[in-house]
Amino acid sequence: MDPMQHELYEDARIRVKQKKRLFFHFVVFILGSIFLYIANEYLVQDTTVKWYLWATSIWALLFVLHAINVLIVNRFMNKKWERTQIDKLMEKQLKRREQLERQVEKDFPVSQNQSIDTQN
Repeated sequence: MDPMQHELYEDARIRVKQKKRLFFHFVVFILGSIFLYIANEYLVQDTTVKWYLWATSIWALLFVLHAINVLIVNRFMNKKWERTQIDKLMEKQLKRREQLERQVEKDFPVSQNQSIDTQN
């Protein structure tokens, strides 16, 4: 397998693993919500307080955040996006470095005849 195919395979493998974990999270969420409902309705004496709704709502929010991360964010912010961002930052740093070097040469000119004595 050539490097390009290997990279595509790795990207696909990672995406499948992310989606598999999201599906597993959904199944656990459903089963956990059912358990919380049963615990609130049948195991607790005072059923006027519906605490399972709060627990399920918070868990649902976390699941939605997980789904957004897997289905939206990771789809667009993949390795290609990372490489593009790294290249942009490296180019920006290189330009800034060259600008600073020109500024130093302008502010502190060194003639050809001057030499730095590093032995003392």
